[in-house]
Amino acid sequence: MKKLLFTMVISFMAVWAQAAELKSPDGSFHLSFEVKDGVPVYKLDLNDQPVVLESRLGFELKDAENLLDGFKLTKVDESSYDQSWEPVWGEVKEIRNHYNELAVTLEQEKTGRIMMVRFRLFNDGLGFRYEFPQQDNLTYFVITDEKTQFAMAGDHTAYWIPGDYDTQEYDYTTSKLSEIRGLMDQAVTPNASQTPFSDTGVQTALMMKTDEGLYINLHEAALIEYSCMHLDLDDKNMVFESHLTPDAVGNMVYMQAPRTTPWRTVIASKNAGDILLSHITLNLNEPCVYEDVSWIKPVKYIGVWWEMITGKSSWAYTNLPSVKLGETDYSTVEPNDNHAANTAHVKEYIDFAARHGFDQVLVEGWNIGWEDWFGKSKDYVFDFLTPYPDFDVVELREYAKSKDVKLMMHHETSSSVRNYERHMDEAYQFMVDNNYNSVKSGYVGDIIPRGEYHYGQWMVNHYLYALKKAADYKIMINAHEAVRPTGVARTYPNLIGNESARGTEYEAFGGSNPDHTTILPFTRLIGGPMDYTPGIFEPDVSKYNPNNNSHVNTTIARQLALYVTMYSPLQMAADLPETYNKHLEAFQFIKDVPVDWDDTKVLEAEPGDFITYARKEKGTGNWFVGRTNDEEVRVSEISFDFLEPGKKYVATIYGDQKNAHYKTNPKAYEIRKYLVTSKSDLKQRCAPGGGYAISLLEVKDKSETKGLKKL
Repeated sequence: MKKLLFTMVISFMAVWAQAAELKSPDGSFHLSFEVKDGVPVYKLDLNDQPVVLESRLGFELKDAENLLDGFKLTKVDESSYDQSWEPVWGEVKEIRNHYNELAVTLEQEKTGRIMMVRFRLFNDGLGFRYEFPQQDNLTYFVITDEKTQFAMAGDHTAYWIPGDYDTQEYDYTTSKLSEIRGLMDQAVTPNASQTPFSDTGVQTALMMKTDEGLYINLHEAALIEYSCMHLDLDDKNMVFESHLTPDAVGNMVYMQAPRTTPWRTVIASKNAGDILLSHITLNLNEPCVYEDVSWIKPVKYIGVWWEMITGKSSWAYTNLPSVKLGETDYSTVEPNDNHAANTAHVKEYIDFAARHGFDQVLVEGWNIGWEDWFGKSKDYVFDFLTPYPDFDVVELREYAKSKDVKLMMHHETSSSVRNYERHMDEAYQFMVDNNYNSVKSGYVGDIIPRGEYHYGQWMVNHYLYALKKAADYKIMINAHEAVRPTGVARTYPNLIGNESARGTEYEAFGGSNPDHTTILPFTRLIGGPMDYTPGIFEPDVSKYNPNNNSHVNTTIARQLALYVTMYSPLQMAADLPETYNKHLEAFQFIKDVPVDWDDTKVLEAEPGDFITYARKEKGTGNWFVGRTNDEEVRVSEISFDFLEPGKKYVATIYGDQKNAHYKTNPKAYEIRKYLVTSKSDLKQRCAPGGGYAISLLEVKDKSETKGLKKL
């Protein structure tokens, strides 16, 4: 009774004062909320250090009074929550969801409309969203701008890519906030579909570091039935304001109360590794909606893909400049003799997968229509059902079954979304009938209907529609060129992969910066796993295609490390089987490394410089370590104190040789074995663009340790 009375008194005082406060469960974060002259504002501190200065909240509406000012605080509710849950797949076996909550109810006095803001303060940061309850004065409304602010306390260092309605496939730029405007033109590099919107607009998840050494990450969670949020910077005052992706007529979101917005998130810490280990994004999403998840399983795969990306082979069966589905007779046309997705060649990949224990084989270019699929704004571009004459669906289905391997479907939509939706049921049923349980979908090019964007509300709704529809057929989805993830995979765990960033394919399109993989875990991966497609062992792309002089800016040792540092329950060995056959001793790590984990530690981390992860394999005592390095020579120093005391492990270290370099000597790696315990330490040199990978296999038999030196 005393506790209840105390809460009621505090709430009454807060409403009377038009202000409220909240602390995180451990007391480190402090949130202040206030209605100041009718305007709702908030600010956030971490251990008395400012994270977000006083920032405004609200919306501009179409043909209606804006929800920006004229408010009074009418109600304050506080609560706490502390429970743990187990993800279907993930970086850890169990996730604690522990927060204190503050829900403020605001009434706009002039209109009588009600808007709530719900704040959840965790020990690693803040999530907040807007809520619109059922009410007479606000039911259907159109948002033309969301005015949520994130006021920064200084000219922070930022790791950013240009704000864009259609793509995140950019290299990261590291600069002060004040330098973004001057660097924007060179940061916007060509893409198949792109719509940058501002000289100071950037995308989330945005990573920053203050001069005082505080790390801050801004993102969103649970992006459902809403438009993707970017951040537009007022670089005079260092204030970010949310910027939503519009639709074809300029509106940003169509709402019908009762409704909530996605969560806006602020993660902060004095330790960079804490940002990587935060579970705020997942915790702010709803629990899994599926009762049966037995059909959702992590996947390690190879694919008929890299040879087309490099230009060695073709997706298309012919060289015709124009084809029409249902009219072009492929049985009479002349093949180009460079089509990769043919029955005999796919069998070679299936054999390789079976020999080395891979789950699936992705095959791109199997279906008719690839001759003129891109850049034509073509509506009926694919039917997702009809194979080319040289791809025997039934024969390959049975051959894969005989090898205990599945084929992975590929649905490139060419962004003709209406066409995909009208074929979707048939396409998914075709997969079920032919033993496919996962699909890589693609959205290359400008969206049809014309004028819509990849990250607008209409497309966000489509991605979720495809995900739900796939679940009806027990199919897992790996969506490329879709909106960047926001933790929705907690609710719909058949979303086992996304691209939605600049992946390995760009290494064949001119190359990515060496520091790219030291930034992505702090940015893109905050929302969910990425199908980065690592494992390239031949950095010289001209070896596959003499007309392509691109270079993969990495050493082989770092390619191995990416299986640990770039988390995904869906991991591809992206290079060609014939190349792996030349380096089977290094390929062993790719075979050994799992794709599902019981525990994850960050041993070293600094965005833009390096990241070292240690992860424990699901259901075993084995650990795996990965280190990705930027363009500088660095020495990694780690302790193995995360290992179980009293146990011994065989450590196989795949590292850079002394003369390794991502440009001049990328294949120079060495493999060493040691006996290690929880008391062991390691100093490991990392080459420019290099790194290392370690497998730590628990000793089961003393014979395994024979001849091994102790580290």
